[in-house]
Amino acid sequence: MSMTEGPITIVGGGLAGCEAAWQLLRRGHRVRLQEMKPERFSPAHRSPLLAELVCSNSLRSAALENAVGLLKEELRRLGSLIMSAADATAVPAGKALAVDRTAFSQFIEERLRACPDLEIIRSEATSIPATGLTIIATGPLTSDALAKTISALTGAESLYFYDAISPIIEGDSIDRTLVFAASRYGHGAADYLNCPMDQTTYEDFWKALCGAEEVPLHAFEEMKCFEGCLPVEVIARRGIDTLAHGPMKPVGLIDPRTGRQPHAVVQLRMEDREGILYNIVGFQTKLTWPEQKRIFRMIPGLAKAEFARYGSVHRNTFLNAPTLLSPTLQLRSDPRIFFAGQITGVEGYVESVSMGLLAGINAARFASGLRFIAPPPETAIGSLLNHLQNADRKTFQPMNVAFGLFPPLQGRISKKFRGEHYARRSLAALGAWIGELSGDPAPDPS
Repeated sequence: MSMTEGPITIVGGGLAGCEAAWQLLRRGHRVRLQEMKPERFSPAHRSPLLAELVCSNSLRSAALENAVGLLKEELRRLGSLIMSAADATAVPAGKALAVDRTAFSQFIEERLRACPDLEIIRSEATSIPATGLTIIATGPLTSDALAKTISALTGAESLYFYDAISPIIEGDSIDRTLVFAASRYGHGAADYLNCPMDQTTYEDFWKALCGAEEVPLHAFEEMKCFEGCLPVEVIARRGIDTLAHGPMKPVGLIDPRTGRQPHAVVQLRMEDREGILYNIVGFQTKLTWPEQKRIFRMIPGLAKAEFARYGSVHRNTFLNAPTLLSPTLQLRSDPRIFFAGQITGVEGYVESVSMGLLAGINAARFASGLRFIAPPPETAIGSLLNHLQNADRKTFQPMNVAFGLFPPLQGRISKKFRGEHYARRSLAALGAWIGELSGDPAPDPS
């Protein structure tokens, strides 16, 4: 028996919101998806399409022996719309899964619009519906008005940090005579353009970054960056060698013109299938636009770079999940409300999708009066959920999926083969979980 007569409301049409909608639709539920674009855009959004990729176009490693690669495979087996879109719109990126961001969003929007039980509302939500089940999937860029509502509802102070995005440059403005195409250690195709630096060039570049002008924060704001996505200038100020051992590490790259490994390397990754645009990998920044143009043009091959998008800084809002959310991603104080995606306290596109998928499955089961079945902790998706439940409440910070979140493997296993063992154990546990969930999803709601 259904516990709701009307549609289930989802606030937010990003990756998590679209995935949650898809999972509900697969299970025969009516959905009302509310997205504020194009009526209103956040400072980081540009496209009117659903499921816009704001930062990188990479979903990171595609390898099963890598935790995020394993999570992607779990999502595929769980019928993820987002993974279907990613696989259908992939662009060359070595061992990573990167997508044509426009084609990716178009794929998702077209599939959702084909579903007769979905209503899309294009307006900003400033409050949470007073009745009916609701999934809040507004992500790291939750609008101020709704953030205040959530803060009042949870009784907690606003929790936020700042997340920076990398610049994108036009491919035909790159001087190909000064860069070389290669992937690290020669793995896969030569999908990255590499801008090599000798020690003198690197040190001049480092000095310029350290003294560069940044976009100032408002007086009431505090800078809290996620360690995995620090602005490049913040990394630089930690020491002269930090960039060369971080986003500019040359390890595994040999310049074919010299036969040697450069002192440092800036990598460029394709943003689209045609190679019209390139992302400056790992160069998240909060520098002013004039400073970005001046300093990033010091990179060999980018002296005449034309910027299709400058880097910027944006607020990332998230909940203290161990305090506020149940294992079902429901608000402990009001089970009618679910949260999904990055606002739950995970970090990364794929991790956000996984929490959208879980919220959709759990909301569907709750609405139908079915019991909650938790994903096994041996799975990547289950390990993330465990982090949200069991992390230290006082020091809680967003987390990418990592094998360190999984239950330890039994016995002594060589580090070289641990990823493979984690993957084998995870997919076996996932198969059993899918069996427990079987019977509720239909093949395709469109």
